[in-house]
Amino acid sequence: MANDPFNGLQAFLVVAEHSSFTAAAATLGVTPTAVSQTIRALETRLGLQLFVRTTRRVALTEAGAAFLKRVRPAALEITDAYEQLGDFRERPMGNLRLTVPRMAIPLVLTPLLPRFRQAYPDVSVEISIDDAAVDITEHGFDAGIRIGEAVEKDMIAVRLTPDITWAVVGSPAYFGKYGRPATPEDLTRHEAIRYRYPASRTVYRWEFERDGRDFSVDAPGGLTANDFQMLLEMAEAGMGLSYLPDLSVRGAIATGRLERVLEVFLPTSPGLYLYFPAKAQTQPKLRALLDLAARIGRERK
Repeated sequence: MANDPFNGLQAFLVVAEHSSFTAAAATLGVTPTAVSQTIRALETRLGLQLFVRTTRRVALTEAGAAFLKRVRPAALEITDAYEQLGDFRERPMGNLRLTVPRMAIPLVLTPLLPRFRQAYPDVSVEISIDDAAVDITEHGFDAGIRIGEAVEKDMIAVRLTPDITWAVVGSPAYFGKYGRPATPEDLTRHEAIRYRYPASRTVYRWEFERDGRDFSVDAPGGLTANDFQMLLEMAEAGMGLSYLPDLSVRGAIATGRLERVLEVFLPTSPGLYLYFPAKAQTQPKLRALLDLAARIGRERK
């Protein structure tokens, strides 16, 4: 390109280093004539003579020496930049950006991230907590975590957790005051803590199964939120019933803070998956995360 400001700079630097067109040509793998023509074209473009040429030697002019003083450090920076790109190809490093739902924090990130940062200190991790579906390509994320059925079909998805069985939960105090629903239809006489989708703004209808048939119930309630953690905490506070993934309520049920109802009617969904574009899987930082997640998954079994 005639207007390329870098055109001829490599030849200039090599001739300046060797003080010889012939030696520079050998280093660059071209003919001395080609080097001479490149330097002449650079001098013409700059409007200055950069070298004094005699039959015995090639020397920098005052302008050439000043130009070299400014250009050589920049050239070293560019060389270092190319070498660093090689590091990105060969070892995990850089910044790993993930978008995840809140429920993935205790289930996936808490056991994974401390070990990942210890094993790969050159990789910084940035987490964006968002229960809504996120276009990772559009928003500049390397990968995301979502329930399997919510992952776009054009993404590679790697399982992180077992399948999820949904749960209707309430506190012992709530059940002591209002009783327990025996069927999904009984929910119309209870207080639900409802979930609103952040993107569509619609309120989630609780899903159930009976005799092989799927159906949903629009459970009424005076509190609506778009965050699973709030649904969990408000259920523990006795404000009503929440519909949540069993993976996220396991601890609260084990300690007695929450109790399950309607278990025979609850469906199962695919578990949590790490998803990313196919072209991203060659990144060492993402590959390292996948390998460690798989190792932790095997240790849990």
